[in-house]
Amino acid sequence: MPEVYFHVRWPDGVSRRFYSPSTVIEEHLRTGGRYRIGDFLERTRAALVVASERVAAVHGFPCGRAAATVVALDDLATDLPADAAVLVERFDR
Repeated sequence: MPEVYFHVRWPDGVSRRFYSPSTVIEEHLRTGGRYRIGDFLERTRAALVVASERVAAVHGFPCGRAAATVVALDDLATDLPADAAVLVERFDR
């Protein structure tokens, strides 16, 4: 499975890189897309669950790194207001 890193600019202007074990993340987010934080978290969680299930189908166990990405995103979003938005800058394979 081709892993993908997605780069996100947060409301504070800091760009961070996140991991997905599958290209499915590119079906849920688009380069240049600006998403309110709640929508972004829903999209990334859905994509990473599917990606982890794909890993489990091939390897017999889910992807721990995908789960860690979900936790990291949730942690970063904890104190953001509901109207805060993030920008998806790019994907790297």
